[in-house]
Amino acid sequence: MIPTFAALLTQEQVERVHSASLEILAEVGLLVRNQRARQIFAAHGAQVDHQTEIVKLPPQVVDHYQQMFPPTFTFYGREPRYDRTIPGDSPLILTGSSAPNIIDPVTGSERRARSDDLARIAHLINELPGYDVFSISTLADDAPKGQFSLSRFYPSIKNTVKPVRANTPPAEAEDMLRLVYQVAGGEAAFRERPFVTFHYCPVVSPLTMDFDSTELLIFFAERNLPSYFSIVPNAGLTSPLTMPATLAQCNAEFLAAATLTQMIQPGKAMIYSTLPTVADMRSGAYSPGAIETGMLHMACAQMARFYNISAGGYIGLTNSKINDAQSGYESGMSVVAGYLGGVDIYNMGGLLDALMAFDFAKAVIDGEIALMLKRIRRGFEFSEAELALDQIAEVGPGGMFAGTEHTLERMRATMYLADIADRDPRAQWQERGGLDAHARALRKAKEILTRANLALLPPEVDARIRAEFPGMVAGDSLPPEGWKRVQREDESESDMGDRRRRRRHARGVTA
Repeated sequence: MIPTFAALLTQEQVERVHSASLEILAEVGLLVRNQRARQIFAAHGAQVDHQTEIVKLPPQVVDHYQQMFPPTFTFYGREPRYDRTIPGDSPLILTGSSAPNIIDPVTGSERRARSDDLARIAHLINELPGYDVFSISTLADDAPKGQFSLSRFYPSIKNTVKPVRANTPPAEAEDMLRLVYQVAGGEAAFRERPFVTFHYCPVVSPLTMDFDSTELLIFFAERNLPSYFSIVPNAGLTSPLTMPATLAQCNAEFLAAATLTQMIQPGKAMIYSTLPTVADMRSGAYSPGAIETGMLHMACAQMARFYNISAGGYIGLTNSKINDAQSGYESGMSVVAGYLGGVDIYNMGGLLDALMAFDFAKAVIDGEIALMLKRIRRGFEFSEAELALDQIAEVGPGGMFAGTEHTLERMRATMYLADIADRDPRAQWQERGGLDAHARALRKAKEILTRANLALLPPEVDARIRAEFPGMVAGDSLPPEGWKRVQREDESESDMGDRRRRRRHARGVTA
């Protein structure tokens, strides 16, 4: 592990950002459109003008509730082996979320994402070891009327046993809870192992709390269900075009939403989650792939440590439209900067074009970047044994370490052995087809997605859900048209038959 995180700010500057944030909240305030939120603020010491809808938070009120921030946050999986708690288990890697489009894995063209795409994405992420949490990656254009969120939740939960992070409009929040209770076997069982964490963005920069997302904050806080929010200022457009000012406004917006959360449910676990960006003012383009996003995340991580709370968010993104060098260097530079700066969670996997499109090969490559980050976390594992002075003496000047027992014992431990990155001589690379990283990654995705997914819900649970929600999308991870289904080594012929029967049943129910 890194003993000391990199710091872009001095301690004096961190404290100044904090005091500037308090000044913003006390003197400028926030426009709070949700009446229930204004009432909660007013009942807990805030100054509320119900006509203008402006809420001002005195410093002593913010400081009081800031003391309640818990230092840890846990994501639970359907299976306990996938439970992760930050900061101890950081870096925690999530997929990017809510892209409207997908790069079709067969044609390579961009199109609207569907529920069957989500089933395949969840299946892929379940099999890639670099990922810790599946944040629902796309929308579902084929969602039946009234089932927008269900058509995203169901294929996702059905196809992974890892923790799931999801969002929903307020009108469907109760339906989402009914779904997860059915999967868990009841509300009490879900509360014991809440394998879905809910997410929302209650603050619209600058300094505005909207109605719907703020309603979600209240909804999940009142029920004390796992949830957290993200703050997303965009310097030059929704925050001033300086890094310190954007950080101060971002921090003020975080403190406002965090204070409201603690007013409702003291001690509720949260994350200092952000996506701070700087707009490319040559065109006004949204630029989450810019290095300034990584820098702002480093600074936000410093602020989070000041409040003794975990930090992270949307980092490792790209503006590239394809899986090219730009995609790699934008994603890679930001996440390494973030990790060196103490970021705990990374919504980074699979998205291109400033969160607009999911790409299967990009998700595989990002999974490899994730494992590199986890290798950094292991650090040097420093000890006298690891210094290996006896080996240096035994091999001596001019010797070779390659064939020693010491080397053989450590060949799979010292180095992260990349799966997608090619390190062979050019001649061998050409003999194997001369594939670039994108092609190798897509081949890996195909290998996974043409095998049956063993993470599926039990048939009896699936039946309960379909009875509860008539007309539900199928939610099965089937190979895209043109990709042949293959049997995996750990799957019997009877398993394959069971899955075929289950798919036929699903189609019959939804027909």
